[in-house]
Amino acid sequence: MLVDSHCHLDFPELAEDLPAVLENMRRNDVGKALCVSIKLENFARLQALVADHPHLLLSVGVHPDEANAETPTVERLNRLATEPKVIAIGETGLDYYRLEGDLEWQRERFRTHIRAARACRKPLIVHTRAAAADTIAIMHEERASEVGGVMHCFTESHSVAQAAMEMGFYISFSGIVTFKNALELKEVAKKIPLERLLVETDSPYLAPVPHRGKQNQPAFVRHVAEYLSQLRGESFDTLALATTDNFHRLFAIAR
Repeated sequence: MLVDSHCHLDFPELAEDLPAVLENMRRNDVGKALCVSIKLENFARLQALVADHPHLLLSVGVHPDEANAETPTVERLNRLATEPKVIAIGETGLDYYRLEGDLEWQRERFRTHIRAARACRKPLIVHTRAAAADTIAIMHEERASEVGGVMHCFTESHSVAQAAMEMGFYISFSGIVTFKNALELKEVAKKIPLERLLVETDSPYLAPVPHRGKQNQPAFVRHVAEYLSQLRGESFDTLALATTDNFHRLFAIAR
């Protein structure tokens, strides 16, 4: 069995065809998917979408790109973290790629998520883009190591991965690792210990080869896992079992 450790099933591209998306998961032996929150305003919708599906799980948080979203507080995040199926705080983090100007609000929001995670004892889902140094620094300052989590859709250097792993974080690879031009990322993926590895789709975006450029879906996490197993010289079964075990261990959920 595989697990898609990060997807967005509430996005219209997938929500409008959910029965087919779930059937494709079943056919590809994808037994669970973590449906990740990006705005508190949409949390109730996300919650309703997964309610009748035991194999779909939730996070609660505000994506760093969502500048105009409701500003989270530790209290609000903690309250929502007690809702059924919520196993993580995020996605959160820093993204300096799309936004310009004074981004102190983004850093403060990241700190809020880490403090909430520490208070409710749930792992973090961390997004970082063009902001690795600040991301790692804030994780250290706010003691993210007390809860750990996952560096999702990882595209950074091995040194960044190592710094995160030293704080108890897992490293998750998406379809990007299958892209022909992702040469440095492939080298990083070879070096991550199997016991710290996760796989994801980040669907509906970043479809892996052979579906690159098309709409992504959780079933395609199989292609990510197959590619990584070949890249790393491991059997598919070994990698699938390890990443699935890692997911359950990180988020403290039963198989």
